[in-house]
Amino acid sequence: MTSKIIERKFRKFFNIPKKGENYEFRSGLVSQYADERKDTIQRVIAAMTTGKDVSALFPDVLKNIATHDLEQKKLVYLYLMNYAKTHPELVILATNTFIRDTEDPNPLIRSLAIRTMGCIRVDKMVDYMAIPLKRTLKDDNPYVRKTAVICVAKLFELNPTVCMEQGFLEYLLELVEDSNQMVVANSVAALLEISKKTQKNVFKIDDQILNKLLSTLNECSEWGRVSILSSLLEYDANNLSDVHNIIEKISPQLQHENPAVVLSTIKVLIKQLNKLPSNESNNVLNRLSSPLCSLLNTSPEIQFVALKNIRILLEKYPTILDKELRAFFIKYNDPLYLKLEKIELMTRIANEENCMLLLSELREYSMEFDIDLVNRAIQGIGQIAVKIQKCSKKAVEILYELFINKGEFVVEEIVVVIQNILRRYPTEYISNVITVIADLRFDDLNRSESLTSYMWILSEYPREIPHLEDKLNVIVENFDEFESTVQSAALSLVVKISLSRPTPNTPHLLQTILNKATQDVENVDVRDKAYLYWRLLSTDDKKLQEEIILAKLPILNSAIETFTPGLLEELVNDLGNLSSVFYKPASSFIKLDGSDSFFTSSELQNKKLEELQQIAKNEIVSNAVKADNLLDLDDDDNNEDDENNNAGGLLGGDNSGDILNELNDLFSGLNTTSGTTNNSSSAASNNLLSILGGFDSATASPSPKPAPFQNSDSSNKKPGNDDILNLF
Repeated sequence: MTSKIIERKFRKFFNIPKKGENYEFRSGLVSQYADERKDTIQRVIAAMTTGKDVSALFPDVLKNIATHDLEQKKLVYLYLMNYAKTHPELVILATNTFIRDTEDPNPLIRSLAIRTMGCIRVDKMVDYMAIPLKRTLKDDNPYVRKTAVICVAKLFELNPTVCMEQGFLEYLLELVEDSNQMVVANSVAALLEISKKTQKNVFKIDDQILNKLLSTLNECSEWGRVSILSSLLEYDANNLSDVHNIIEKISPQLQHENPAVVLSTIKVLIKQLNKLPSNESNNVLNRLSSPLCSLLNTSPEIQFVALKNIRILLEKYPTILDKELRAFFIKYNDPLYLKLEKIELMTRIANEENCMLLLSELREYSMEFDIDLVNRAIQGIGQIAVKIQKCSKKAVEILYELFINKGEFVVEEIVVVIQNILRRYPTEYISNVITVIADLRFDDLNRSESLTSYMWILSEYPREIPHLEDKLNVIVENFDEFESTVQSAALSLVVKISLSRPTPNTPHLLQTILNKATQDVENVDVRDKAYLYWRLLSTDDKKLQEEIILAKLPILNSAIETFTPGLLEELVNDLGNLSSVFYKPASSFIKLDGSDSFFTSSELQNKKLEELQQIAKNEIVSNAVKADNLLDLDDDDNNEDDENNNAGGLLGGDNSGDILNELNDLFSGLNTTSGTTNNSSSAASNNLLSILGGFDSATASPSPKPAPFQNSDSSNKKPGNDDILNLF
């Protein structure tokens, strides 16, 4: 204990630096040997990639940017680009270095410099980026030009006004006709991105540009092809020859190994279908089956996205994969999410020719041990039975076999499927399915969906169900424990039985469930439904009661979920995008107006350059203090004193002058401009306080509880117990 105190005192007296990783990094970065500096930079990058905060080393790393070693310069730029996203106020210190490197004889250094400037999301950088960006857009080297083109899109996101005033959009339109295919592809991608931000089509394709894009398509990279194909979606062909030209030139892309290219090609082909005669459009659709099936030979994650997109196409063109059913059969090593999606597609592909094969395949899946897969297979069997009458009898036999063999594991899903089958075929399979329902006990069902289906079957076929009154007693007794949907189904069941098959105990059950539904239930829908039934039963018009209460549901033509027409058209246009996976319009989860930027800090935008420089200095110094304090392993009693002494030495002593002087060298040559500070945030906070202050004197009054309906007509008054009994 005494030795530690003495060691700390000597360290303070002789100002002995504390050892640690950051200290070693600093020593290596300022070493007189080039190899040691380069090795230290590599170690700093390795620490940065593991998540460590090495921003305190920023000035030391930045000193090593002036080197002829290309690999070392790449590492330094990588460091700067990382902190351009997380610490933009630090990277602004390197502005002079970036501008100087954009004039370097090496094209790789020029491209790295302009790319790094584009990653700095600070509004003050716009004035310094305009001149080097114009220079690099006209560079002789295509690698520099293609990098600068992407930087234009970043500049537009940062400050659209400056980008348009400086004429950068005209530069992009000129570079669309560049001799290098990568420059053309990146120019198209940048123009498309700007079009999304402005909600305007800034890239208009004419015949000359169309031929240029089609000729460039086979020569650029896969992501360049996606950009060009996306731009072709905005082109409206004027005549049939242009349509044939587009189809002929992009059809080879269907065989590309990248799924994004394949899906983008399919989108362009589908758009041209409406402009072709029916026989030609069918030929184009026949070309799509093989590429779509080839997407199933990729990784599971890519397969999942492909299956989601194939479902959209199947709903738009149901016969597109009629002969490709076997391609969607489940493999033993498929993840569960793929198995479920494949069953979803197989039920949509099913027709009269392959339905028997599909039923036998689903029967095998229903014998598995995975409960989710088994339930989905049973659901698929029911969907095929409803969809195709030819194989409905076979489907019912398979369901009965599953009920006998699997028992309680599949009973709930089977009950739901039986309801759909009875809605499609009300009288054909009563003898088969009623046997299953008759053997069921109420305790076998736990899911709300299966309980509602079970009660619907009881209400529709009361004369075929044995021991019906015992089942009703159990349902009424447990009414309070049900969910609202099950309560609604139970209420309908008891009311329907009271009209279609009354028994001596039915009036008592009816009165009990009506009392519970109107007095004890909190759900408004269930309570209003009970009042409605009560009013109807209070009338003397038996015909009206039967027409309303005993009304039959319409025949179910399909148990497969479908999209609305408007949503389907939007999803077809968004094939390959996130919308096609979520089955939602992009506007529902993405802000398309560009109002929010993920990399731009509004607070930094409103500060002057001098303030940003001071913020950068303070952060570097504070990080240095933290790094040194982490190395102090002495007693906790004196930690606070050590921190104060260290901070005082760094901020106010001789060491601080050295550090800040080194940092000031980085600001040489920067032209600062005066600006005004935006006080909108403080004004907004004052307004919020004034609004909240209005609640000090306000008193909240609870909303009145809705009273049950009343009517002066005594015949419509809510009946009592004796009134219900008199109805029977």
